[in-house]
Amino acid sequence: RLGWDSDNLIITQLAEQLQDCGIQALTIHGRTRSQMYTGQADWSLIREVKRNPRIHIPIIGNGDIDSPESARRAFDDYGVDAVMIGRATFGRPWIFQDIREGRDTLTLDEKIDVLKEQLRINVERIDEYRGILHTRRHLAASPIFKGIPDFKQTRIAMLRADTVEALTDILEECRHRLKAVEEHHEE
Repeated sequence: RLGWDSDNLIITQLAEQLQDCGIQALTIHGRTRSQMYTGQADWSLIREVKRNPRIHIPIIGNGDIDSPESARRAFDDYGVDAVMIGRATFGRPWIFQDIREGRDTLTLDEKIDVLKEQLRINVERIDEYRGILHTRRHLAASPIFKGIPDFKQTRIAMLRADTVEALTDILEECRHRLKAVEEHHEE
């Protein structure tokens, strides 16, 4: 983070101290601790750290990276060596591919398939109960469902689902509802 609050922005001095202690890279989140996740990330101090001639370790920027465009701005405008993506991955694990390609890469069907695969992998690696708990909050946060009218009840059902079959059925229902919305817009 940049510091504790707007009166204590310590990252420029702290970055040098951390490097002197031997760290190999530094990720900087463009908000203060008191901001938590509110407001817009401030990348100006991240750029200041990156431009410091004493800093030779990679600087990784974090905060509001949610699209190929925002990632490109982080590299072009702030000079970071890499970006870290947090909340924008919720319900959108394909964001890394989109950023790498510089565009939206998957069709709606492919996105639903990826979410189903995420569910399958989480259940396989953890167990059904905890895998579902971990996955359903990601699914409910997916921006692909924003086009579904009256989605609130479906979101509630998604967050309450307790079997793979129930979540898979809800995802398939969403697929059909989204296709209906797309067809309606094409008319």
